[in-house]
Amino acid sequence: MPVFEYSALTAEGKKIKGIVDAESILAARQKLRESSTYPIDLKETSAQLRAEAPLGISIGSFMKKVGLREVSVMTRQLATLLDAGLPLVQSLNVIITQTVNPQFKKTLAQVKEEVNEGNSLAQSISHYPAVFSPFYVNMVRAGEASGTLNVVLDRLADFNESQQIMRGKVRAALTYPAFMFIIGSAVLFFMTTFIVPKITGIFEEMHQSLPGITIILIAVSNFFRFYWFLIIIFIAVLVLGLRHYFTKTIKGQYHWDRLKITVPFIGALIHRMAMARFSRTLGTLLQSGVPLLTALAIVKNVVDNRLIADVINKASGDVEEGQSLSGTLGQSPLIPPLMIQMIAVGEQSGNLEAMLYKVANSYESEVESNITVMTSMLEPLMILVMGLFVAFIVLSILLPIFEMNQLVR
Repeated sequence: MPVFEYSALTAEGKKIKGIVDAESILAARQKLRESSTYPIDLKETSAQLRAEAPLGISIGSFMKKVGLREVSVMTRQLATLLDAGLPLVQSLNVIITQTVNPQFKKTLAQVKEEVNEGNSLAQSISHYPAVFSPFYVNMVRAGEASGTLNVVLDRLADFNESQQIMRGKVRAALTYPAFMFIIGSAVLFFMTTFIVPKITGIFEEMHQSLPGITIILIAVSNFFRFYWFLIIIFIAVLVLGLRHYFTKTIKGQYHWDRLKITVPFIGALIHRMAMARFSRTLGTLLQSGVPLLTALAIVKNVVDNRLIADVINKASGDVEEGQSLSGTLGQSPLIPPLMIQMIAVGEQSGNLEAMLYKVANSYESEVESNITVMTSMLEPLMILVMGLFVAFIVLSILLPIFEMNQLVR
């Protein structure tokens, strides 16, 4: 059944917007009038949604894109409704009425239409890759094939929520240091460009020989005052150039992914996060009935690192030829020995999913504790660096003053 987007007036004269499903545009108008709603504009959204599916959003809805949290909430609601015995189409209809995001609402309405026409849920949501990832689609497909869609949706919701919690902890831990860096840089820039010139100008007017540290401060201050635009241009060109190299070229993407996991301190943290994501995603897929080779093909796209993805891709080929997963992964130095041992134990005991969950829990706990330690060290380090800059400015100003006092005496 087609889905129509409308703008209409209520009986009280209030303008509203929404969607309605009907057999035709005339039926949609009649349906709206029966609910005391008088349409002003009415258009079918099916073709529009299909055209926007690769991007997931249109220009007009840029600020209303569908987020992971919204998909997670919808998944939990759908699992609850199916578990209560409601049919799939009716469950989707209930969720659509409760969805606030207009873009997500239209997407779900189109999914409901396709399901109502006889398509499977997995097939329907696969048309919207910007909203539903391949991981999500394959999980739903496995749930439908095994007749446990409500259970699989619950696992999906748990997985999404755990990912949100981990991201939230990382962002929360890095917010305060980032705020301190921005504020500190702004204060130092203000002191260098506005405060320092007024004070050092007095020394220049006296034609007194200045200490080397003061000469350096004056030179830095003058450069920031008169050539600040060159700094901005240089930073902009550098950022754009590096961004193009690291994101648009294959060689640059590999260099960036290698840098991410080898840079001191942060690299080890990013590597553990990738391993935790790999373990939890693979465990979730296998527990939901997705075949190992299919699961590996999905997991390589969620680790967010081409080097690790290549290792997983090679492992998939080796497993297809009959090798064990632990054996082929153990050939790469990018896979930690702990993970290899746990996977080997899981393969031998026939409980690979549980071992993968334990690995994920272990690495997630390690990441959380490392972030706490790193941020606790980062804050005093930033204060120390800012203090050194301020001490440099103060010393550069005080030394000429001390020399002036000596001359007066």
